[in-house]
Order: sequence, then structure tokens, then C-alpha cells
Amino acid sequence: MESIVTYFENIPSAHRSLILVGGITFFWLLEGVLPLQRFTYKKWRHALPNIFFTFTTVVINFLLAFLLLKTSDWTVVNNFGIINWLPQMPLWLYVTIGVMLLDFFGAYLAHFTEHKVKPLWMVHLVHHTDHNVDTTTANRHHPLESVIRFMFTLAGVFIVGAPMGVVMLYQSLSLVATQFGHANIKLPKKVDAFISYFLVSPDMHKVHHHYVLPYTDSNYGNIFSVWDRLFGTFMKLDRDSIVYGVDTFPDEVENASIKGLLKQPFHKYRKPTTNT
Repeated sequence: MESIVTYFENIPSAHRSLILVGGITFFWLLEGVLPLQRFTYKKWRHALPNIFFTFTTVVINFLLAFLLLKTSDWTVVNNFGIINWLPQMPLWLYVTIGVMLLDFFGAYLAHFTEHKVKPLWMVHLVHHTDHNVDTTTANRHHPLESVIRFMFTLAGVFIVGAPMGVVMLYQSLSLVATQFGHANIKLPKKVDAFISYFLVSPDMHKVHHHYVLPYTDSNYGNIFSVWDRLFGTFMKLDRDSIVYGVDTFPDEVENASIKGLLKQPFHKYRKPTTNT
């Protein structure tokens, strides 16, 4: 475990890029073998805006990364944060708790808040207006959302007191987890259900991308499913019943346009429909 933490503490940028590109490539190919939905779209054309927003997310996180480093170093030097206040424990447990807490603050809490605060929902909307969810949807985030998500992660590093090795391990796991959760793959239902007791599975996350409430406001988790189960936001919906998108923003042409998506957060708020 010590060697793993040391590796991620000093992980080269090339290796982080390999995780990003390798993950998308792996799940992209797997989608061709085990497709959940047989989309009629042109896969590369659909991917272009998603890849654009993945690129802007990478750039923003790269430019702000020094804040994570400074914050993490400060918590370690000052013995600050939740995992530094806990009784002494084995390294594997220390790392596991650290990653889980970062997943809560940086992913679950950020995601939950974006759905509950109207201006943040309008920013997050870009992620939800994809009508053909696949692995490229994973990092389809408006640049404003990339900044918002980063701030939640930064706050998480401060509150948790995570050393940089744990932070980088968390971010790498988070990246692969979101690619997995969004991938258009069809696992056996029992296998998917079993995975969802511990981790966010594809079927579990696809419920979150259903086009109407209350399903849109459920299953916020990214790596671990425990947060949704613990806080009562876990929901089930048969995967064959899921319709992607947002009912109040149904224009597929605009929702596939980089220009249209960049302007989307500045539309007038439209109250989502609840499916009762």
C-alpha cells in the first residue's frame, strides 16, 4: 500500500493522461461488444462535444492543481483534517477512509448540491442534456461546473486532511469510475445489482440520467454507492425504461452543439417535470 501511495503522490502527467485516454478507449470498445442501448447516432460526431468538454475540464483542473497541492501539504504539516484526527490505523484503512471521504465531499455532496440549487443546476444541465449517454458523457461538464466541482474537491481535501498521494489516487479512481458508470454497456442484471451494493454500477447511474424527476434527483454517487444508500437518494428503475436527457430541454440539435451547450447555463430556469 505504501508503494501505491508513493506512486500516486508522484504520478507523472503522462500516466494521468494514459488513465483518461485508456479508460475512454477501453469502455468505448466494450460498448461495441456489450451495448446497453443500440444507438443510431454517429458515435464520433456524438463524442466531439463531449471530448471538447473533457478537454476544458482537464485544462481547468491542471491550472488549479497547485491549490490542491498547497492545501494538502498544509493539512499534513499541521496534522489537520478528519483522517488525521482519527486513532492510529493501518495504512490501507487510512487510505480507504480518505478516498471514501473525498468521494463524499468531492463527488456526492457536489453533485447533490448542483441538483438542489437552481443556478448550479443550470450549469450542471450540460451534463444531463446528452440524449445518448455513453462513456464520453462522463466528463461532459461546462467549464463553470469544472470550477465548481474543483472547489468542492478542494474543500474536501481541506476537511479530510488528505495527503497528496491519497488525493491523486482518489482522482484516478474517480475518473475510471465515472467512465464505467456512464459506459453504454450491458452487464448481467444480477452482476450489476451486486456491484451496486458497493460501487456505482452502470445501471445504477443510468437511472440518474432518466429525463424526468424523481429519478434525475437520485443516485448521485460516483465511486461508492454507500452515500446514496445512507442518505436515502438511492433509486431503482428498469434499464429498459430509461430515457436520456432532460424533458425541459428537449432540443437534440442544440444539446449536441458546443456553442449551444456553452450558452445553456444562461437560459431562463425551466422547472423539471415530476413523473408521478
